[in-house]
Amino acid sequence: MGVVSEPWVIVGLGNPGPSYAGNRHNVGAMVIDELARRTSSPLKTHKARAVAASTRLGMLPGGVPGPPVIIAVPSCYMNESGGPTKALLSFFSVPPERLVVVHDELDIPAGDVRLKLGGGEGGHNGLRSISSSLGTKDYHRVRVGIGRPPGRMDAADYVLRDFGTVERKELPFLLDSAADAVELLVTEGLLTAQQKFHSP
Repeated sequence: MGVVSEPWVIVGLGNPGPSYAGNRHNVGAMVIDELARRTSSPLKTHKARAVAASTRLGMLPGGVPGPPVIIAVPSCYMNESGGPTKALLSFFSVPPERLVVVHDELDIPAGDVRLKLGGGEGGHNGLRSISSSLGTKDYHRVRVGIGRPPGRMDAADYVLRDFGTVERKELPFLLDSAADAVELLVTEGLLTAQQKFHSP
């Protein structure tokens, strides 16, 4: 028997309730929904103020199931994401370096996916809340590009609007790509995932 690998916690950011469900800002939560679908793991209410499911992601060489993961979406507003995220890490005894936060990113072209470990929050309130609650910025991020707002539209208005008609046609591909990035990160590591998703 091989060594059972340590679990990961994967948190997708968004705002709760139907009025926000289609917003660009909720793309992180949409990626978690995609992972839940792929693994047939329905999200259930968790006492950490989140909906969560325990499952395994991806495949390791030799057809071995990938590492255990907890996929979750905080049940609070974006700017309070830190509390539930910290509670999940504590409940499952997972260190911050095995946390993956999936979030929308204005500074990446729409449709692109990028990965990084640590670094700044780029003005993202969800990331700011998580860094503050954890007392560290050293956690993984899967950054889902939504592009910059058109013309003079305020960034805050842009992220809280639903994806447009053209974007919605591309959205399934973007969610698929971001879910693939999460899988690759937890099965083969950050460098391998970056090489695949950052190459032109």
